[in-house]
Amino acid sequence: MTGVTVRPMAADDAERVLAIHQAGLDGGHASFETDAPTWAAFDSARLPAHRFVAVDGDDLVLGWIAVSPTSTRAVYAGVVEHSVYVDPAAHGRGAGRLLLDAVIASTEAAGIWTIQSGVFPENTASLVLHQRAGFRIIGTRERVGRHHGRWRDVVLLERRSPVIT
Repeated sequence: MTGVTVRPMAADDAERVLAIHQAGLDGGHASFETDAPTWAAFDSARLPAHRFVAVDGDDLVLGWIAVSPTSTRAVYAGVVEHSVYVDPAAHGRGAGRLLLDAVIASTEAAGIWTIQSGVFPENTASLVLHQRAGFRIIGTRERVGRHHGRWRDVVLLERRSPVIT
């Protein structure tokens, strides 16, 4: 983790954030989406207080994390879904774990009790990362959607805050 730090995401990070997002999509195991959104769409879909970037010593963005509400219903106000993406060139440097730790801290401080995500089972590095950060596997949604012409499963993960009761 040497040389990698985390800071809040800023609008100036948009180009790098979206490029890393697209690189993840191009890898084929990040999302059902095939194209990164515009910055306006990205910005409007994610909660501003829970967006972070991992940067190197030169402030180059190596990865990002952001959360979205899962529902507009008040009963689900403490439940969010997150996405975390790391530049393939920065894999293995600890950026993903630092980003997860930052979003866990920020969501807990805001009273959010559950962070959830869906991960393709082929994305074993993401599954291991999440489990090491305290996420548990809830189950697998089998053949939940088509991606590049084939059915894909999605592993559902969640982290329940031990401090929000």
